[in-house]
Amino acid sequence: RVGPAAHVRLVSSEVESDILRRVRTLLRELDGHHPAFQCDRGMLRWTLHKKIDQNPSDSSILVGILVKELERAERGDYRHYIIPLLHTLMYALIKAPYISEDLCSRVYDFCKKMLTLPKPFCTIGLDYAARLKMERTAPGMLYQRMVISEQSLKSDLYPYQEKVFIFADPELLSEAICNALVTDTEAAQVSQSPRLCMSYVIIHAMQAGLDEGCDISDLKRSLQDMPMSDVEHWFQQVVMTVEDAGSEVNADRGQRVARLEEIYHGVLSSVPAGERNTALGELQDIPLPSPNISFHLWTEDDQLWKELVLFIRPLSQSSEPDLLSQELDNFEIQDIISDCECCKQTRFSVLSTDSGIERDLPAAAEESVVPCSAEAEQSRLQRKGGIKKRPSPLDSVAFLQAGCNNAGMKPVTKPQRRPGIAPEAAAPPQKRHTARIVLLGDDRILGRLAQAYHSLRKRETRRVFLTPRLNLQFYHIPVVMGQPNTLAAANCPAAGREELCEVAGYLGKADPWYESNINTLCHMIPKLATMPPSPSKHLVTDQFLTDVIAYYVRMGIQPVCFQVYAVKIFFNDPAQEPAEDVFLTELCTRMPESSPHRDSAMSKKKTTLDGPGIELTVTYKKVVVSDRVKEVATSLRSTGLVMKAIPADEVEGLVCLNVNITEIIKSNNLSGRSFSAVSSRLRTHNIKVRSTEQRPFTLCLDKDSRRAYRNVISIEVSPCLEPSYCLQKTRSLKFSLHETEDVGLVKYMPKSLLLPINTFAGVIQ
Repeated sequence: RVGPAAHVRLVSSEVESDILRRVRTLLRELDGHHPAFQCDRGMLRWTLHKKIDQNPSDSSILVGILVKELERAERGDYRHYIIPLLHTLMYALIKAPYISEDLCSRVYDFCKKMLTLPKPFCTIGLDYAARLKMERTAPGMLYQRMVISEQSLKSDLYPYQEKVFIFADPELLSEAICNALVTDTEAAQVSQSPRLCMSYVIIHAMQAGLDEGCDISDLKRSLQDMPMSDVEHWFQQVVMTVEDAGSEVNADRGQRVARLEEIYHGVLSSVPAGERNTALGELQDIPLPSPNISFHLWTEDDQLWKELVLFIRPLSQSSEPDLLSQELDNFEIQDIISDCECCKQTRFSVLSTDSGIERDLPAAAEESVVPCSAEAEQSRLQRKGGIKKRPSPLDSVAFLQAGCNNAGMKPVTKPQRRPGIAPEAAAPPQKRHTARIVLLGDDRILGRLAQAYHSLRKRETRRVFLTPRLNLQFYHIPVVMGQPNTLAAANCPAAGREELCEVAGYLGKADPWYESNINTLCHMIPKLATMPPSPSKHLVTDQFLTDVIAYYVRMGIQPVCFQVYAVKIFFNDPAQEPAEDVFLTELCTRMPESSPHRDSAMSKKKTTLDGPGIELTVTYKKVVVSDRVKEVATSLRSTGLVMKAIPADEVEGLVCLNVNITEIIKSNNLSGRSFSAVSSRLRTHNIKVRSTEQRPFTLCLDKDSRRAYRNVISIEVSPCLEPSYCLQKTRSLKFSLHETEDVGLVKYMPKSLLLPINTFAGVIQ
């Protein structure tokens, strides 16, 4: 017979072997050597974390195994294992009820070793090393901060809020998928009341700080029977204790433990002594609540901006709910009215000759200045009676710092107005809100996102509102339905299932962990939507899709920046104004096969002589290996061209347009004249295409049939410029008309408009 101690060791060995087997299977999936597991792709990481949630005492075993695998990957130069293993480890560590100091120290030391590796390894290692340093000083801090921000719990010591917005295009996804997503997101929010989330924070802090020195059953029972005001009081006490310990450089562990024990006994004071458990319980699972997720059907062009404004300034905080809606509707009108009011001011000269000194004022003006107090007497050099200048959006320090994306930028100080008073730094408001935008669909919804993001940046340039207050994060989960409709196929012929997910395909090649966890949802979500409802579907723990989205937005913090391209469209009708639009993935043109009916005889004769397609003049800046730009102009006959902004291989990068032109080559032989179609390819940043025959063609952007332009005669394509850069550039040219290069502040501002989409690793070189 086996003794109790030997039985415990045997069970522990079996658990460790099972977890190790699961981790090794996860790594083999990254290598793609086991096609037998293709049906479980995307499920392995989820089932591993769910197993630990059911047995929280195994958290230390999982973290220990992952640390060993990380060290083995580093020694064996299996770098593609490092980031997936590290994300899996950190997610388990955040959710774990207790991790020993020695184990945390080993993980911290490994993250510091990653600083010697190239990007993105050093970037992720630095971020996790900073988090682990806080966690070692104040155990439970990472869990506490995550719950506070995601659930928008009130805390003066950590006043940050996060929200996940899922946007789906109802014309691209089926009604079954939309309904399934609404059901899942609503089910995940059912049992996440503020009271329950605050109780989770209290219990997790006790387990993380006191280990097995507390009884969780009594703690849960006491918090359930306690009034809401008392729960909030003890929650604030726990937050204060953990935050204070995390903010101190040399925190006293004994003082922190003593304070937690004091709070623990204070919470248990409502439980009679005779009803308390004498034996201390083992570690229990304290669930990590799902983030605050809202699902939106994208039906309006400015819906994204409105939802972000409502997130920062919810209607519930306003005494008059109509006030904010009026502000949203009249946002741009107010700017125009303000400009008109400023123009009504009567001015004698554009260039002021006033010295600003009071004694230089005319006599009439001097009489109007009457000091009314001793303070006014002391400030006689202060400017009086001036017209207050309406500040420009670019005068905002917060906007400039956010626009320049330069953390090292020195704060701008206000000029000193009164002697003896030091100038105060204009401190920008903190970005206490984080909006995580998840785009569900294919490249067509990302094209809409590029449009909305460009519109948002233009709006913020005219009048800053969101930029200094909000941190925007974009995520993409590919979902493709069946075959595209006939209209889409007619306007955008290359609209197959793989062609519609070029961005997700690029991200999957650049980041294997994204490919394993997110790209697998492309075909899984439609299947889950059509499955019959499960009896346990109301349970939050069984929500696979919600859990995967939560894992993605929590751990996917490395952006991949895609260049947004601007296109100016000229039409056949001279009276029609040129159109301007942007695209992210593709611009496709289709040439007419025949001319209008009135010229049908001439068109047949011309087609016989010249062949199909139309004559085009293509002018572009050719990109050579040395990155020098050479302008080329050529004429050719073509039946269509496709400009792709997403390269087929991640090695090519996201810096050029790949233009594929179907050129018609005419040849003469004994049997007569023949024509052959030849595909040619060029790489460029800027390109102009014009129909020399004045025959119009059709244009489609981002494979979306709803964004098709007809009767187009010419197009101009170039990288889309950041709106704040354009405005500042225009202002700088007023003072230096002959300057061709960027001078002053313009040099430090981002020139191109880039759309960042988050993944787990960014681009692994």
